[in-house]
Amino acid sequence: MLIHVVNPNTSRSFTDKIDHAARAVASPGTEISATQPAMGPVSIEGYYDEAYAIPGMLARIREAEALGADAHVIACFDDTGLDAARQLARAPVIGIGEAAYHVASLVAGKFAVVTTLALAIPVMEHNLVRYGLATRCAKVRAAGIPVLALEDPASGGVERISAEIEAAKRDDHAEAIVLGCAGMADLAADLSARHGLPVIDGVAAAVTLAESLVRLGVRTSKLGGYAPPPPKPYLGSFAPFSVEGGAVEGGAVGGGA
Repeated sequence: MLIHVVNPNTSRSFTDKIDHAARAVASPGTEISATQPAMGPVSIEGYYDEAYAIPGMLARIREAEALGADAHVIACFDDTGLDAARQLARAPVIGIGEAAYHVASLVAGKFAVVTTLALAIPVMEHNLVRYGLATRCAKVRAAGIPVLALEDPASGGVERISAEIEAAKRDDHAEAIVLGCAGMADLAADLSARHGLPVIDGVAAAVTLAESLVRLGVRTSKLGGYAPPPPKPYLGSFAPFSVEGGAVEGGAVGGGA
């Protein structure tokens, strides 16, 4: 089984961290292919970054489809470009945000989300409503730390995240915590032990759910909104994304990872 895990931003160190988290939970016999786009923002913090991250990410999904990927994982907690990816790919596509929310809902009556910056909160609140899990989420909290600062031990990011978890337990009565950033993937086990409650990493949740869908032989329905995109040309720098016969044309977009 080949699971393609795509980091929608262009940070190589983030991709390496995501790759490690995915491999740590993958079953024997599951191959993980971790990629990132060659074009786009180095981190995704809000709607503007998200818009420019999607084309390069879709190019990686298209390439992985051609290599026979059995499933794709979008490793950004905003579930960047998830609907477009499901329309493009034949294999199932799992967003780490949606996966983490569902896993948390299976082990706790109420869960809280701890993310990076406050500007991410509206995106996550919107997704929770869309996924039907808003009433299960006690609160979405921000630790007040930029995404890239998570890689700097001197930033105090871990302690800020830990403080928000403690507040979620005390003030929101949260019974589980969802870590709202792929860059937090390596923190889940330690924070769970420290605070005495389940702490869910979306990368691990999404990889295990993707494996389950593959084993069940379930793919994304191509009826309705996830039907293949209709044929049409795209102009300018988006020409490689043109659609012919219900399939996206061309080879690599933006070069290698």
